[in-house]
Amino acid sequence: MTKLGSRSGSQILRTFLPAQTVDLRGAIYRVNEWSTPNPIEVDSDVVRWSLLTEIGAWTANDTDGGMAGELLRKVPVEVVELDERRGVTVESYPRIWLCRVCKRIGRSAEARCKCGKRSWGQLHFVGVHECGAITEPWIRRCPQHDDVRVVVPRSAKAADIRFVCPVCDTPTMQGLGFHKKCGCGAGTVRWNVHKARMVYVPRGMVLINPARPEHRENLNRAGGTRRALIWVVEGLQVVPPTAQAGQLAGVDDHPVDRLPPTRRAVVEREAVDIAMALAESRTPTTALRLPTPDDPLEKRYREKYPPALRRAGIDGLDLVDRFPILNAMYGYTRGEDDPSKCRLVPFRRKWGGYRLYGNLAETEAFLVRLDPIRVATWLAGRGRRLPGWTPDCTDPVMARVAILESALVPDKRDDPRVESTGADVLKLIHTYAHRLIRQTAVFSGIERDALSEYLVPHHLGFFLYPATRSDFVLGGMQAVFESNLDDLLTAFVAAEHRCPLDPGCGIGSGACAACTHLGEPSCRFFNLFLDRGVLFGQSGYLRSWP
Repeated sequence: MTKLGSRSGSQILRTFLPAQTVDLRGAIYRVNEWSTPNPIEVDSDVVRWSLLTEIGAWTANDTDGGMAGELLRKVPVEVVELDERRGVTVESYPRIWLCRVCKRIGRSAEARCKCGKRSWGQLHFVGVHECGAITEPWIRRCPQHDDVRVVVPRSAKAADIRFVCPVCDTPTMQGLGFHKKCGCGAGTVRWNVHKARMVYVPRGMVLINPARPEHRENLNRAGGTRRALIWVVEGLQVVPPTAQAGQLAGVDDHPVDRLPPTRRAVVEREAVDIAMALAESRTPTTALRLPTPDDPLEKRYREKYPPALRRAGIDGLDLVDRFPILNAMYGYTRGEDDPSKCRLVPFRRKWGGYRLYGNLAETEAFLVRLDPIRVATWLAGRGRRLPGWTPDCTDPVMARVAILESALVPDKRDDPRVESTGADVLKLIHTYAHRLIRQTAVFSGIERDALSEYLVPHHLGFFLYPATRSDFVLGGMQAVFESNLDDLLTAFVAAEHRCPLDPGCGIGSGACAACTHLGEPSCRFFNLFLDRGVLFGQSGYLRSWP
């Protein structure tokens, strides 16, 4: 096999996917497939449910390529990872050969150009359509001399490209073909540089996937998703349901049983995510102890950590030193980034069903859970009704259940301008996560773009973890957790919260690249549902408590 170059597995996951065009050693190629990839063991039901959630916008617009219907019919779904020894197979594309010396368009990269040189490149434009099709340009040659060269414009617009005969200078074409019909019959092809975003947008999702399947089996024996939900609602105070069965609550004797079935299914999924993430390891701040009472670090754990957590409005902060995270790409789109105008092209197996291209890793993470009483009080202060809870109620379980019952958290493609209890909760959790990521990067020595979020907003929490696509300081988060977490939280609350672009930023969404936004794919919500006002506004979550 010819080796054209090497990339890390995390780079390949987003930039070397099937049907994607890539630059390699000064040439352009199209990816055919990953050569004999290795299967990743996953829970098929969890993957299907996550896919149905992810593609919901395309399903609603009937542009999902039939994926939702087939997932509901339980077609096979596999997740694979790269075999780094065999790599990825590619082919030259587009096969429009351009002489680097005289700019002639040749018929073959094997022959010499008429100028006598053999220095072929490629015309780096392709045609795409929202149906997922990709095509090469057809270049009209001079009928008298059977020759043509390109006159490259200063702009990057395909319409500005001119083709002329290098012998008689007669124009042969302007542009790459206006109003060229797509083979699907539903529109015209649009021409652009092959690396333009509209040419190929990979679509992926992030899952918590424990390395050992027995964790999910233990959860099922312990009472299944209901047990996981009860464990989370009660504040993760007992042994995780993935460890042992224990005693179960009765069928109708817990407040979570009053949740509507559709709402309960969603919050149970998030609870299972938390249980699976903590199945391998978990160290809460309350477990930090040293044998010597007079040790300065032990005194710090006792005297400084608790007030710092309370001031930040945190009910619990755990270190997960083996956080099992799976990044999986399930398809791509071409054209506009709008599910109503572009079709999702899922990756399929040759023998039926779907294939997801993934990267499974274990990394360290923080699980941050906000104080339910404080969140409920904050929501009430914003005029939100929480049935079953009153401001004088100090039971965190009742506060959590009331929020679960009232907050329908929006999807990442929903309109962030629509106000609701669920939108308030999502903005709070999301903005909190982004600010904490920015502060954690400073204290841990990890690059900001190497940190990612995994939100569990129904349960007022999120995971913060280093993404494996970038280099990070191994143990950096653990060092902060065990030595100066109080300093991190103090800076989180007290550091500058104004934006350099205020008052414009504050008048607008209250979030921008200068103050709150994160790079892609650190943020899975497209930097939407963010607002510094929910933290530091007049009645902000961090302003309303001393």
